[in-house]
Amino acid sequence: MGKRKGKCVKRNSSTKQAAEPEHVVKAPHSFVIHRGNCSKNLMDLTKDFRKIMEPFTASQLKERKKNTIKDFLSVSGYLHVSHMMVFTETELGTYMRLARLPRGPTLTFRVQNYSLARDVVSSLRKQYVNARAFQNAPLIVLNSFSGEGMHMKLMATMFQNMFPTINITNVKLKNIRRCVLMNYNPTTKLIDMRHYIIRAIPVGLNKGVKKMVQGKIPNLNRCKDMSEFFDKAALLSESEYEEDATNQVTLPQSLATRGAAENSQSAIRLVELGPRMSLHLIKVEDGLMDGEVLFHELVEKTDEEKALIKKKREEKRRLKEKRKSQQDENVKRKQKEKEDLKQKALEGIKKKKELTENQRLSELADAEGQEPEDDAVYYRQEVGAEPEPDLFSRNPSRKRKSDGTDEPRGFKKMRLDKKLNKKYQNKNEKSTTRATDRDSRNRQHGGGKFQNSDSRNKRAGGKFNKFNKLGNSKSKGGKSKGKQRK
Repeated sequence: MGKRKGKCVKRNSSTKQAAEPEHVVKAPHSFVIHRGNCSKNLMDLTKDFRKIMEPFTASQLKERKKNTIKDFLSVSGYLHVSHMMVFTETELGTYMRLARLPRGPTLTFRVQNYSLARDVVSSLRKQYVNARAFQNAPLIVLNSFSGEGMHMKLMATMFQNMFPTINITNVKLKNIRRCVLMNYNPTTKLIDMRHYIIRAIPVGLNKGVKKMVQGKIPNLNRCKDMSEFFDKAALLSESEYEEDATNQVTLPQSLATRGAAENSQSAIRLVELGPRMSLHLIKVEDGLMDGEVLFHELVEKTDEEKALIKKKREEKRRLKEKRKSQQDENVKRKQKEKEDLKQKALEGIKKKKELTENQRLSELADAEGQEPEDDAVYYRQEVGAEPEPDLFSRNPSRKRKSDGTDEPRGFKKMRLDKKLNKKYQNKNEKSTTRATDRDSRNRQHGGGKFQNSDSRNKRAGGKFNKFNKLGNSKSKGGKSKGKQRK
């Protein structure tokens, strides 16, 4: 049993592309965009034209100002896009460019006048819009495109190739539900474009039966019985007339319309969907939006001017090829330099890795085996005099006594009561030492406490006050220390 595919694989466009049928891949796809500063009506016309090209068009395409024709051309091959319609607007008028991808030709039309789809539908008395009709490509109908000139044949071929071809042997009539009519007027040289939906109405039936077959709800207010509704044709609207025999056809296949069965008589009706456009061919170019002008309606050049333009175009093309070749060479040179630099870096890394662990350990051992230089000798060499004896001497008493073990010594925990006892014991020892020192000094001066104080008083020349303390004798003027200082 094979492995199940996840959601990402199912949604991947590459897998969908492989699953597309052959007739969908070969069908002509299109881009319909607008460029430059366009009005709101022209943007709506672009959307309506996308509805005409359904379903093989990018209906939700979001174009931006920074996008160029090359951006759309780069993705056209992947999406099987074969045609591009570009709408532009200037002060002189509105234009439409029809280009064949990827290398032309390009036809430029001036849009003389147009009507949007919403305006066309709102003008109809009976509006009929079916969303299912846009699931299949329309039928293209060309009228009066047999005029003289290569530009007429080229224009007819471009219009035909915009839509998929129809194989008469295996075509299904229920899939043909729309048509696009192109009518060329040789007098005005204008192309009138119309967009219709195709309906098949059964004929040869009573009007009441026809309404029931088509699924319309009849008004039975004036009828006592259902049979009375089918018998009385006067109750129906007088506007509903029977179609002419020229519009009636025998259907070889059954259609999706009610009552349009196989081998039945039906009348073909066209309901306009819009938009309407009147086009005038202005110019035909050989390339994609830029190339040799094959036909121009307004400007006619001489053979010398054509030769000069052709020469300039050839020079421009050669210069472009030369720049392109130089750019390719520069890219290759930079790529080669990058590879060389990368190889050098890899070689340097390899050389560093070639140093073994033993060599590095030997270097470290050699560095540790060197005896440190004596500081006293260095001082004599630099200063030129003998150093003081205590300058470089080491105090051996400050060294920590080693226990003969190389393990690091930890901190010893001490209980709180021991800590306090040690603290007070130190205080008592200090106080006793101070007292013994004081007594020894007093004995040296000849006696006890009072005798020592008397001797000090005699030596100092002072007197005892009432508190039996030594005090200085106050003179009469001793209150003012400032005066005594003066």
